[in-house]
Amino acid sequence: MRHAVDRDILFHLQQDGRLSSVDLAKRVGPTPPPCLRRVERLEESGVITGYRAAIDPAALGRQLEVLVDVEIYAQDRKSFEAFEATVAAHDEVVECRRMYGRPDYFLGVAVSDHAAYEAFVTEKLSGLPAVLRLESHLTMKTVKMNG
Repeated sequence: MRHAVDRDILFHLQQDGRLSSVDLAKRVGPTPPPCLRRVERLEESGVITGYRAAIDPAALGRQLEVLVDVEIYAQDRKSFEAFEATVAAHDEVVECRRMYGRPDYFLGVAVSDHAAYEAFVTEKLSGLPAVLRLESHLTMKTVKMNG
């Protein structure tokens, strides 16, 4: 990213993705039409990948957030892909990252309570053929998230 105006646009859209082009232009400098063209160029080039609503997990009945380290047996591509597809299909999994080194995966899981988490681990996660080891980390407090 070479241009300071583009960086400013990204900063302000990360803070509030619903800013109108007029409000955004007031914050970053150019008039609305050139500002809108810059935003469209950032979208087309893949710098801006989408717009999302930030939702309070408790409002959805998912106030218990657990970070899970997962190590798997197999190291072949087919096993990784099968594990990833299965895990990504579960609504409880809100984040899944394949890691360098250990653990093989880092999962973010959001559920209603401890019983729901136990059911998720017992019925859906630990029974997967590739899973070697799970380590759960309960979130005490989220200090910063997404930006």
